[in-house]
Amino acid sequence: MPHLSDTKRRDLLRLMSVGGVVFMSSVLRGVTGCSSSATANERSAPPAGIARGAAEDFFFLQISDTHWGFSGAMVNPDSATELPNAVATINQSAVQPDFIVFTGDLTHNSDDVTVRRQRMQEFQQIVGGLQAPVRFMPGEHDAAADAGATYREFFGASQYSFDHKGVHFIALDNVSDPMANLGPAQLEWLSRDLAALDVETPIVVLAHRPLWSLKAEWDWNTPDGQQAIDLLLPFHNVTVFFGHIHQELNHETGHISHHSARSLMFALPTPETAGQRAPIPWDPAHPNAGLGYRVVEATTTTQMYQLTEHFVGEV
Repeated sequence: MPHLSDTKRRDLLRLMSVGGVVFMSSVLRGVTGCSSSATANERSAPPAGIARGAAEDFFFLQISDTHWGFSGAMVNPDSATELPNAVATINQSAVQPDFIVFTGDLTHNSDDVTVRRQRMQEFQQIVGGLQAPVRFMPGEHDAAADAGATYREFFGASQYSFDHKGVHFIALDNVSDPMANLGPAQLEWLSRDLAALDVETPIVVLAHRPLWSLKAEWDWNTPDGQQAIDLLLPFHNVTVFFGHIHQELNHETGHISHHSARSLMFALPTPETAGQRAPIPWDPAHPNAGLGYRVVEATTTTQMYQLTEHFVGEV
């Protein structure tokens, strides 16, 4: 990434305290970018003669699983202030992202449609104060109760694509379907969208649930997600960002990397450490445990792409 002054570096770290992922395109154009949730590893450089990466350096901020309307002091006594504080933190930073994307579960579900609509309206009003452009995607808490009808009324389409500085972004909806499928119509739409791209086009996919089967018993899967992965595999530079699991996870399907964002509201356990999917209790001694995220610096050599992990406070 470009060299940052100490002031801008501190501002970037401030952004990294709100939870989620910072995606940075490479100045050297050798790679599309990295997420702040990526573990330290190495990636092979693209084959000789293939120019990949953004046309211009930029970064965006991913925030996920804000669950506006959630209450539960044993899980998060600050639930009413997490989102407004995040908005204020981002706005106070001199380093502003090109855009911010909220990858689902914007609001906490309610069986009362009036309450659900009120929460969406309140969420919309709060994030409307952000200075940077904002994009939205639904989570199951926003869309499952009515197949996404109320969500679309407030936030527009639940699937879409757009281009930004040479990178093609694709937002997929794997929450409106009651079985968490993308569905034949959306897969056909994805196929048509990809058909217009060169195989070297950098692609960023945004989804709420993981596209592969991480833990089907916990609803951490997309049953037909492999069909979307198969459509993406011919492209040389694909990165998937998702939410839903309220923790950092990095996974690869072939050469496609998948990175999850932590929740702004509460953390969830890993399947290996818990028998049930229940929020991790609030720890007053470590109030931000499981929220926020790490910092990753990216450096490029002629042969390898090196990710080095730093914990906030060490940088």
